[in-house]
Amino acid sequence: MSEQTEEMDITGVKIAIVDDAKTIRMMMSHTLKGMGCEVESAEDGYKALGMLRRFKPDLIFLDITMPELDGYQTCTLIRNAEATRDTPVVMLSSSDGIFDIAKGQARGATAHVTKIPPESVLRRLIYTHTKQRKIASV
Repeated sequence: MSEQTEEMDITGVKIAIVDDAKTIRMMMSHTLKGMGCEVESAEDGYKALGMLRRFKPDLIFLDITMPELDGYQTCTLIRNAEATRDTPVVMLSSSDGIFDIAKGQARGATAHVTKIPPESVLRRLIYTHTKQRKIASV
């Protein structure tokens, strides 16, 4: 492990991945598990809501473009549920357009990233929005 990797240890962090693309879920899950995270995934917003109540993740990666219940609608429901209201939500998009970012922020997203983010970006996002936040609240 590099010095920077040791400084941003995310071992044991619980991550939820919500994306309708099986390939994205599998690739991100594999990468995150390799970094020591616990990972659960769902293929749509409806399945995600049930999984989130059971799994109670520390951070959620949420695809914007999904059938039936899109990422923006799902994010709104996550923010309206008491159990997940404060859980960081990182929107996953195939573009980094200003419209996507603004709409995500308006719905309560914590951050936005183009998919599939490199391991270093994933580690920084997870550390910043989970570990660092916990340290600051102590």
